[in-house]
Amino acid sequence: MDLGLALNGTNPLFIDLALLFGRVAIGLCFVVHALGKLGIVGNGTMDGFAQWLGDLGMPMPAVSARMAMVSELSGGILLALGLATRPAAFVLIVTMAVAGIVGHRGAGYLITNEPPGAEYTFNLAVVCLMFLMMGPGTISLDAILF
Repeated sequence: MDLGLALNGTNPLFIDLALLFGRVAIGLCFVVHALGKLGIVGNGTMDGFAQWLGDLGMPMPAVSARMAMVSELSGGILLALGLATRPAAFVLIVTMAVAGIVGHRGAGYLITNEPPGAEYTFNLAVVCLMFLMMGPGTISLDAILF
């Protein structure tokens, strides 16, 4: 076996499968977070999320809360499907940047800090940046439709 090929080689099918698995996993993660803001999963509510944003000094907290939920829900669904992948990834990057800057301000990087740091939002933004740069792959609605 060629060690260089084992360490550096790839297969286009594996790239497309990796993009599919990553898109679905991260997309569903965003959908679950949006459903949490709607009170469908977990114990959060939209009113509670808006109140928290208001406590952080976010302008128009009720509108901001709904914008975050809609971007996570729609962006997550689109990302998972591989439909409008790059625009969805861009919206999710912006959403995670705001979450990291506003929601985790002054908390550092580690999510285990008290209060929790921006590690999770930063890493989600980086994964979305990867999809923005690489696209959805051939196993996607974007590839089928366009």
